[in-house]
Amino acid sequence: MPRAISLVRPDTTRYSAYIDCVTDFAGTSMDGSGIRDPQRPPIAPGDVTEFVTARIEEEDPATELPDGWVHCTSRWILDPETDEMLGFIAIRHRLTPYLLEQGGHIGYSVRPAARRQGIASAALELALVHAQELGMDPVLVTCDDDNHGSRRTIEKAGGQLEDIRDGKRRYWFGDGPRPRA
Repeated sequence: MPRAISLVRPDTTRYSAYIDCVTDFAGTSMDGSGIRDPQRPPIAPGDVTEFVTARIEEEDPATELPDGWVHCTSRWILDPETDEMLGFIAIRHRLTPYLLEQGGHIGYSVRPAARRQGIASAALELALVHAQELGMDPVLVTCDDDNHGSRRTIEKAGGQLEDIRDGKRRYWFGDGPRPRA
């Protein structure tokens, strides 16, 4: 049986859980986290506060963002019983040309110590519900062609493969019109 999870807004009160999670990634990619350089994630208290503030501001449609960035709902994946942070998920409110080709609407990652427990599947299902609540249809989710775990997660959730571009598998959810590249 998969572990129960919850998606929570980034919050500096979970600093220790955040540090533990980021440390587990050991400098590898943290898709959906908003961390631009996994080799140098924000870990100092002030940097984490700034990082969390930025993630919350990106969610607000009134926030002006730099060119090429889109509004995004960032959530931390938590075990609701232990408050252990299990990973990250991001729901991008629209697609740029780059996101249409490579990144999609939803990006996620589960910390290495918590993989293969159904966490990504549960988080993706919750994120798809949130995307629907935001009026997003269709929703694009991508993964690397050689990422078999993510491929299974997306297919299990009902993603329909459109194609593979530059090593990225592109899956659609929903019935709305699909943007063209």
